Amino acid sequence: MTIQPFEDLRTTQPQDAADLAVRPALGAPDAFRRRHIGTTADAQERMLAAVGVASTDELMARAVPAAIRQDEDLVTGLPPAASEREALAELRRLAARNTVRTSLIGLGYSGTVTPAVIQRNVLENPSWYTAYTPYQPEISQGRLEALLNFQTAVADLTGLTTANASMLDEATAVVEGMLLARRASRARTARFVVDADALPQTKAVLAGRAEAVGIELLEADLAGDGLPEGDLFGVLVQYPGASGRVWDPTAVIEAAKARGALAAVAADLLAMTLLTPPGELGADVAVGSSQRFGVPMAMGGPHAGFMAVRAGLERQLPGRLVGVSKDADGAPAYRLSLQAREQHIRREKATSNICTAQVLLAVMASMYAVYHGPAGLKRIAEHVHATASRAASMLRAAGARVHEQPFFDTILVDVADADAALAAARDRGLWLRRVDAGTVGASFDETTDDAVVGVLVEVLADGRGGEPVFVAGGAATLPVQLLRTSEYLAHPVFNSFHSETGMMRYLKYLADLDYALDRGMIPLGSCTMKLNAATEMAAVTWPEFGDLHPFAPAEDVAGSLELIGQLESWLADLTGYDAVSLQPNAGSQGELAGLLAIRGYHRANGDDARTVCLIPSSAHGTNAASAVLAGLKVVVVACDELGNVDLDDLRAKVATHADELAALMITYPSTHGVYEHEVRAVTDAVHAAGGQVYIDGANLNALVGRARFGDFGGDVSHLNLHKTFCIPHGGGGPGVGPVAAKAHLAPHLPSHPFAQEAPEGVRGPGRFGGTPVSAAPFGSPGILPISWSYVRMMGADGLREATDAAVLAANYVAARLGDAYPVLYRGDGGLVAHECILDLRPLTAETGVTVDDVAKRLIDHGFHAPTMSFPVPGTLMVEPTESEDLGEIDRFVDAMLAIRAEADRVGSGEWPADDNPLRNAPHTARAVTDTVWPHAYSREVAAYPFESSRHGEARLRSVRGKYWPPVRRIDQAYGDRNLVCACPPPGAFED
Repeated sequence: MTIQPFEDLRTTQPQDAADLAVRPALGAPDAFRRRHIGTTADAQERMLAAVGVASTDELMARAVPAAIRQDEDLVTGLPPAASEREALAELRRLAARNTVRTSLIGLGYSGTVTPAVIQRNVLENPSWYTAYTPYQPEISQGRLEALLNFQTAVADLTGLTTANASMLDEATAVVEGMLLARRASRARTARFVVDADALPQTKAVLAGRAEAVGIELLEADLAGDGLPEGDLFGVLVQYPGASGRVWDPTAVIEAAKARGALAAVAADLLAMTLLTPPGELGADVAVGSSQRFGVPMAMGGPHAGFMAVRAGLERQLPGRLVGVSKDADGAPAYRLSLQAREQHIRREKATSNICTAQVLLAVMASMYAVYHGPAGLKRIAEHVHATASRAASMLRAAGARVHEQPFFDTILVDVADADAALAAARDRGLWLRRVDAGTVGASFDETTDDAVVGVLVEVLADGRGGEPVFVAGGAATLPVQLLRTSEYLAHPVFNSFHSETGMMRYLKYLADLDYALDRGMIPLGSCTMKLNAATEMAAVTWPEFGDLHPFAPAEDVAGSLELIGQLESWLADLTGYDAVSLQPNAGSQGELAGLLAIRGYHRANGDDARTVCLIPSSAHGTNAASAVLAGLKVVVVACDELGNVDLDDLRAKVATHADELAALMITYPSTHGVYEHEVRAVTDAVHAAGGQVYIDGANLNALVGRARFGDFGGDVSHLNLHKTFCIPHGGGGPGVGPVAAKAHLAPHLPSHPFAQEAPEGVRGPGRFGGTPVSAAPFGSPGILPISWSYVRMMGADGLREATDAAVLAANYVAARLGDAYPVLYRGDGGLVAHECILDLRPLTAETGVTVDDVAKRLIDHGFHAPTMSFPVPGTLMVEPTESEDLGEIDRFVDAMLAIRAEADRVGSGEWPADDNPLRNAPHTARAVTDTVWPHAYSREVAAYPFESSRHGEARLRSVRGKYWPPVRRIDQAYGDRNLVCACPPPGAFED
């Protein structure tokens, strides 16, 4: 047997000595950019020749309109590029400026223990964090199963029938619950009642979101006074309350339903192991956060929020919903359900602008539940409650006044001076919560031990009872009538993997089912699936960043505030804006924040009538959904045959709505993948009518270092740090969607009631006055070191080179595939931006082969398909990014050419239209090894469609490193008709 040498398995193209000679030493400041950018100088020469230009400078000069292009000194505020070691050393210095203390602040954020097996095998594993949203379910079965575990755990613990695959955080989940109640309620009123004991950050987010869409909020002490008089469409109950209080809301829920309203309960998942769940109390909706299921606080995020609903409301759920369907062989298979609900289909009729989830964090939370199981979770909850009860008993014994109320994990204590008590606790290594001038709160979690309780008693008793006396137990305070009696997490998956060996193998099994960037290129247009470098990821698990409470004192988070301030400054410089807020924890929230800033600006100027938002027909659907949720009316602007905004139609719409024009939303480069030549004419026309220009930053990877939004007419933009700035997609989240604005809009960017002021001498985050859009002041700070590291190590020159390499890669793909698949839109000189749209409609007309057939056949070649049927049905949008090397790009091109040849064989009649390797793709190992092979093509063609590589060797490395999909093509319609969104019984997989 001949062993194939490792070199033959690489996707990297051969390098000659001259190319290696120009590569810098590993410690050189520009070494990182040479490893981030996949194509070498020699490779780029070959690519430029295929495109027909002499250099990347010439390419960019021809592609980017001269009216917006800036080639010299574009970005001046960034420091010179640092080496990887230098960047990590700087991060260490920033981390050292943070002081981690034991947090007893609570308010929805708890200290937690991330099991090492989950940290190592999920959070730090590129098989999980580099995956994309599971739009291609055949190659996403692992993360879909993990998400189904999450949905099952949430549904079981909340006592409701169906949960979705996660929300962005608790506050936005509550907002979505409010909007769901408004849609589903029989009551014809705009009033929504909010529990006075709801989390304060939730109330702040609710207030801004409700005002924008005309909802009237009424705050009420539901536990003490019940529902206020009058009509209402919904009510929010916090369970347990922010004060720690546990009470029975059944009567309030029944009263709300009697008035035709829906009841939403914001619940603590861990407490639900001991307390009667919301569904059994009569709730229609349960929302909250899964953070305390093994996910670090990380100064506020990222965390997976959740939403669960009673039977009958499943089709009202926002976000992602994983369901069980079947594949072509009838075997059970997972997929995303109810896809017609997505924003790019429903657009301004969408009921939510959230187009993704917090998948990586939901996976961690689900595996925490799997690892501990129902008994383990209950033991943790009992420890938390016992610790809180013991603290209350010891404080009372020491002379302190603890509020008399049932609680799960939080107690309130009267003190002479709350500020002095907080300072004394901080000196002893504790963070407490200030409730008011004479009251502090203490919340306990799975990390709290007896030593912490002893220090707390010393601080709060203030010597009134002498030395603290240790109490072994402490009276349990949960109301007997609210103790849970129902079963939860009974499925075998939650009762099978409690050893580390078992858990490790289960996680490996799931990861092996999936396709992520650690296997090969994911050429998804509009998604920018670029390298997530290991050095960028290093600081994510440092405790100096991960163990910070989002409302910790400013002095203790000085390093993080400085990092946030630096990143805001760098992003402003790169985009040509004056201010940046990092609070939005997804691109959708960044869109919303930008539009709310525009709305706030017009209202501040007395222009309340400016409510029209112009949006091109090509725009991503979240644009329209975000506009509606910001209280704006969408008017669609046509695009011309080249994919550009139709200037005549734009001017006509501007003239028609001149007095009511609030904004125009455009994406640049356009959603069609071209640099629109007349973008300045577009922005000028809107400004002349008094409107503001919102530029969607989804395609910023084609501009950085070459042009800036703020320089060609942009007033505000959101950016996607999970695209251009290297935060991993995580299987569909986490993300960060900062909003950047010109100075006149800056006062209306998101604020937050608990945002920390940077200490003197530290340039911290900006301070703004708009409505908050996320639960935490700075969104998801736990992953900001990733983008900070990327910008710091690339420097201005490296970022510009990355842009050039990305645009070159897209044009190279367009040049090589243009004859086989027409490129639908091209800009000046026949060039595209960083992505290209391949039109498969002529192929379908000629051969019957569909875009789905091509996408699924790519799986047999070992590729994730490009973006399907967006923005144009029947097309594939390809974005190689700058991180892929020429060998991998050519492997994709060769696969697409091979698929074209197979389609031609179908079109000629050589293979039947209903039985060919395209229509039957993807092929599983079981399918090609079955005893019976009834097909008109060979097993070898099915499994190994690799005739030769670019260099002529037989069978690419894909033969040995082949990815085998675990299921065949999935029946999408069956899954929607038969909605099953919880773990199926094991017997479903036995056959």
